[in-house]
Amino acid sequence: MESRHRVHAAVVDASGQLIGSARDPRLVTYWRSCAKPFQVMPLLASGGFDRLKWGDDQLALACASHGGEPEHVAIAAGMLATIGLEEGDLACGPHEPMSARGAKLVRESGARLSRLHNNCSGKHAAMLGRARTEGWATVGYERAGHPVQRDILDEMERWCDVPADELLQAVDGCGAVVFGLPLYNMALSYARLVAAAAEGDDIPSRIVHAIRTRPFLIGGSDRFDSALIEETDGRVISKIGAEGVHTIALVDEGIAFALKVEDGAQRAQFTAALRLLQHVGALPETLPPRLAEFAHRPLRNTRGETVGEVRAAI
Repeated sequence: MESRHRVHAAVVDASGQLIGSARDPRLVTYWRSCAKPFQVMPLLASGGFDRLKWGDDQLALACASHGGEPEHVAIAAGMLATIGLEEGDLACGPHEPMSARGAKLVRESGARLSRLHNNCSGKHAAMLGRARTEGWATVGYERAGHPVQRDILDEMERWCDVPADELLQAVDGCGAVVFGLPLYNMALSYARLVAAAAEGDDIPSRIVHAIRTRPFLIGGSDRFDSALIEETDGRVISKIGAEGVHTIALVDEGIAFALKVEDGAQRAQFTAALRLLQHVGALPETLPPRLAEFAHRPLRNTRGETVGEVRAAI
């Protein structure tokens, strides 16, 4: 044993019962990109999403932490074109694609990295869509106090069962508002989301359907969330966040869990998520090869030799 990553987790059902935990299930941390399915809800509820004639592709990308592959970039660009805006109107900054394929294609083509490559460009395009369809100012749409963010705060309070004045607010890596709350409440929101979808509630049903049927758009060709959704045939929906936070829901069972790697290390995040899914019976002990690659992360030296691996201690 050389290094150790402490993981906190909460497993919750739609009624609010804590049915499993690791370390501190009420640890308060920032939810990062896991909040995206709830951040798009006001646009759906207002009817603006449908007025823009957007569909499952756009909804999936709004919920995504995408890999910056050409398909992702094209949809984000199309969303902006629909509302008469362009890349420069996005508040998120450019960064290298998060998928290996996306990064390779950019390098080989010599293309300029743009804000559309940002893994949050779909979320930002949807926020701009909300501002545009309501006639609000698009400048500052990402900041606390803007009507777009006030409506999102109300949605967060409703689904997470945390009073708005108790939700921590800061600035996310993409520039938009990020929320801090207990892991228990993160898990509760996803359990409620899939339970409401199962009951036929319109907005949750649309969001869950888009995530289940567009896994590539949620992540990318080599991204964990996409692999997990595809390998479980949509029975599990998964949403990654930065700094070691993850929220995952079992669609048919109406339960969900949220986890946080205490030191923020992603190298432990996927291993822990898969082990938790095995504990709740959502995955077999012998994982499919594609998921097994995420479960036991090899450690290689400079000669390419495998000299160790990251594995779950539980």
